[in-house]
Amino acid sequence: MKVESSDGSTLSSSKKELERDEAFIERLRSLAEYHGSVNALAKAAGVSQSGLQRYLNGGEPSRKALIAIALASDVSLGWLATGEGDKQESGQEEVAGMEDYAFVPLYDAQCSAGDGAWNENCRVLTHISFTRYSLRKQGLTPEHLSAIRIDGDSMEPILHSGDTVLIDHTRTTIEGEGIYILRLDGHLYAKRLQRNFDGVSIISTNKEYREVVVPRDRLHELDIIGRAVWSAGWL
Repeated sequence: MKVESSDGSTLSSSKKELERDEAFIERLRSLAEYHGSVNALAKAAGVSQSGLQRYLNGGEPSRKALIAIALASDVSLGWLATGEGDKQESGQEEVAGMEDYAFVPLYDAQCSAGDGAWNENCRVLTHISFTRYSLRKQGLTPEHLSAIRIDGDSMEPILHSGDTVLIDHTRTTIEGEGIYILRLDGHLYAKRLQRNFDGVSIISTNKEYREVVVPRDRLHELDIIGRAVWSAGWL
C-alpha cells in the first residue's frame, strides 16, 4: 500500500532511495571484508578511516573517494556507485592462484597529513604483491602493511632516494635497532630511532646529517607510523 503525503505524492521514491543507500553500504562492507577490515580498505584507498566509517553509516561519499575505493579494490566505479554492470572492469580477469598473494598499497612518498590520519591526503600509486606465505613467515599481516618511496639521501647507503620500503603499522614503539617511518611537524621521515635519558634521538645514516633529539617533554609530537620491514630499489 502506498502512503500519500499532504501534497498527494507517494513515499515510494524515498523507500527506493533508502534501499539504494543500503545496497551501496552493503557493497562497501563487502569490499572492507575483501581487504580484511574497514581500516585496511581505508589505507588501501588513501581515505581516512573516519570518512569511510561515515560512508558506512549512510554519509554521501565524494566522487574522488569513490574512485579511490574502486581503484584500490579492483572493481568498476559504476558497480560501486550504482550496483549496475559488471563488478570488474571489462578486460579484467580472475587469475588462478592469485589468492595466494596479498597486494599492499604503495603511497605517494611526498604525503603528509597534518593532524589527521597519516595517509589521509596520500595518493595510492599502485599495489605491490607479496606471497601470503612470505608475509606470515615474517609475522606480518597484509591489512597492517603499506609502502612508500624514500625521498632524499639522509639514509644512504642503506636506503636511497626512490627506494621502496614496506611499513608494519603494528610496530609503533621503539624496539632495538631498526628503521622507523615517523611523522614530525607534518612531514614523513625514514630514520633510526634510539631512546636515551633526554628523550629520543632521530639518527640519519648519512653522516652529512646531524642527529636530532626530541626532548622528553615533546615526545607527544613524535608520531611513529610504523617500522620498515622490507626495502627494494634499483641497483
